[in-house]
Amino acid sequence: MSREEFLRRVRDGLKALPDDDRTVTLFPGNRRGMADLSPADSTVVELFVERLEHHGARIARVSESGIPEAVDAALRAQRATTVVAPHGLPEEWLELWAKNQDNQILTDDSHFTSTELDDADAMVTTCAGAVADAGAVVLDGGPGQGFRDRTLAPQCHICVVRTAQIDSSLPDVLDKLDARRPITWCGGPTAPADAKNRNHGRHRQRQLIVLIVDSPELP
Repeated sequence: MSREEFLRRVRDGLKALPDDDRTVTLFPGNRRGMADLSPADSTVVELFVERLEHHGARIARVSESGIPEAVDAALRAQRATTVVAPHGLPEEWLELWAKNQDNQILTDDSHFTSTELDDADAMVTTCAGAVADAGAVVLDGGPGQGFRDRTLAPQCHICVVRTAQIDSSLPDVLDKLDARRPITWCGGPTAPADAKNRNHGRHRQRQLIVLIVDSPELP
């Protein structure tokens, strides 16, 4: 079965769920309907934050102009000195942090080894979308998101999400994704998928930090 066919079946299956009174298990304290809510709705954003925190992610609400300061603060809190910046990431987001001459930015144009990438302290990205009821951000390799292997390597992932990108449920997000792209889902601290194959002894959990930008428009 192709990737496109698999995602199509997932979308169709989720949309075909019956609208009746049968019991569905939800997270404790969250039994509100989300079907009539649109992106940027405060209830959707609040649920997104709640689910992310449930998964162990760290959250900060920022303005568009406050992104560089928020990124700088997050990187300093992580004591990061080496950061991966994928192609398409706004340069100004890292300008404040990069003023420290001891800090290093690795870009897609940099000729760095897999070991240097794996030893990077953090990565800063945009996202393709976000799912409120799952508490997850979605990357598809678009501008500012980087390649999948580079996204998963650094121990800390700082992701900038605009409120207009947050949808209430998985089907809403799947409809906006290109199934031909490499989709990556992130929702909190996770151990590297290939931890058993790594030999440098740094099998630490990855910390997800989400900077939510109040914006009614998509980037």
